[in-house]
Amino acid sequence: MAKALLGYVGGPDPRMLSEMRRLQRRVQDLEAELLRMQAENDALTAVADEHSLLNSIDLDQREPALT
Repeated sequence: MAKALLGYVGGPDPRMLSEMRRLQRRVQDLEAELLRMQAENDALTAVADEHSLLNSIDLDQREPALT
C-alpha cells in the first residue's frame, strides 16, 4: 500500500536523482556567480564614487600653494 501511495515501486528513480544533483550543482554555480558579480559591482561602484568625488573638485578655484 505504501508503494502505491508513493507512486513508484523499487526505490528512487536514478534519473530523477541524477537530475536533482545536476540542478543542485547549477544552483550552487549560479549562487557563486551572483556573489562574484555583486563583489565586482561593489568595486565598480566604489571606483565610480571616487571618480565623481575627484571630478567635484573645481581646479579653477584652487588656492595658491604657500611658499
